Amino acid sequence: MGYKTKEWRNSMRVRLDYNNMTDTFLGDKGFSAKKLSSYSSKATAAFRFVKENRGKDELFMGWTELPYNQKEIVADILATSREIRKKFQYFVVLGIGGSALGPIMAFNALCHLHYNDLPKNKRKGPKFYVEDNVDPVRMRDLLDVIEPEKTCFNVISKSGATSETMTQYLIILDELKKKGVNIKDNVIFTTDANRGNLKKISDELGGIKSYVLPDGVGGRFSQLCPVGLLPAAVVGIDINGLLAGAAYMDGLCKRPQPSKNPALMSAVLQVAAMEEGKNIGVMMPYSDNLKYLADWYCQLWAESLGKNVTLDGKPCNVGQTPVKSLGVTDQHSQVQLYTEGPYDKVVTLLSLDKYACEMPIPHGCENIPDVAFLGGHTMQELIQAENAATAYALTKAGRMNYTLYIPELNAFTLGQLLFLFELQTAYAGAMLNIDTFNQPGVEEGKKATFALLGKAGYEQKKAELDSLPAKNENYII
Repeated sequence: MGYKTKEWRNSMRVRLDYNNMTDTFLGDKGFSAKKLSSYSSKATAAFRFVKENRGKDELFMGWTELPYNQKEIVADILATSREIRKKFQYFVVLGIGGSALGPIMAFNALCHLHYNDLPKNKRKGPKFYVEDNVDPVRMRDLLDVIEPEKTCFNVISKSGATSETMTQYLIILDELKKKGVNIKDNVIFTTDANRGNLKKISDELGGIKSYVLPDGVGGRFSQLCPVGLLPAAVVGIDINGLLAGAAYMDGLCKRPQPSKNPALMSAVLQVAAMEEGKNIGVMMPYSDNLKYLADWYCQLWAESLGKNVTLDGKPCNVGQTPVKSLGVTDQHSQVQLYTEGPYDKVVTLLSLDKYACEMPIPHGCENIPDVAFLGGHTMQELIQAENAATAYALTKAGRMNYTLYIPELNAFTLGQLLFLFELQTAYAGAMLNIDTFNQPGVEEGKKATFALLGKAGYEQKKAELDSLPAKNENYII
């Protein structure tokens, strides 16, 4: 509960260091102060847009108020999570996209990396699984390791019409029926408050425990509402700390000047880089706990910024392709490309000042200098040295990179990161003059799927698919 004191909050402040984006370190490959200041008016307008539209559900900006307006919901979630921990041995999230990536990310960030393998007395909750695909093998293998009658299933879909999630639900419903389990006893919905298929199912069954996915919160911005808070609470994550961290970062981003607003400055850096042809954004955390934060960020950045039309209807085809990378692992697989390949990337490094443990490296192999020098150091020293060395190597090669320094990884600092990235995305979208919060490019694939599976109302789309030219066998080898 240290986040209740100002001194502790300030000691946990996430810091943005963008020196390695500037001409001081990159020469003519970096931004001059004049270049960055040329974005001032655009940045100020983006700041104003976000500020003036905070909380507006019709613009899907309800996420901005989540750190402040959920006191009663959080209390209910905490009470429910206590009951789940008492009653169930397994907790399974059924969802896809943000409904799955957020819970996976927080679980991996703040729980033991081998949580499910720990004995029951060392876990803070039931074994935890997230089903975020419809690969039949994945579902089969889940059913091999859980007992449905001892499992709480959290079904997450705003519309209750998400084909993937509802397929998972139908399979689990059948399994529960086979076990003679009343669905109301083992299922929790997270869905729309007043409409949608899950609301209909709940009403038909006399009321299933449900949480609301607010109208103004899109899936990729939903980790700090019940979508992410319930799964997090079940595994013992301090959800009040997450929200406090988000509110703290929000406070750090109240000024319209990029130099005093870390989310706005990071948006300026990325937009300026995009406009110079840096169309790939690499997210590279130096922490196994933050591995899936990169996955979560990839959806946030790609789905929000990949657009083909501006707000005033002009063609644009903007966006930056996000790439996930893990330090130190991907120094041995990707950094060769980052340092010597095309000048088309910006690398965001996530660096921990302090890890949860240090892990001393024992002395040994004294007759082998290549190994002996490691003795007496710690694994924390090694990973931090490799982190700094990668930033140096990128900079020496003239490659844009900046670092977010995290004092330590806890619920409060994770909340800061999530809100910083959400604000960064909102600011960047406003600077690009696009609708940051829609995703029309996803719809064509959905419609084609419905048509292929014979869903009523998609006959015209099926005819369109059937009219495609026959495959040329000469092009199949």
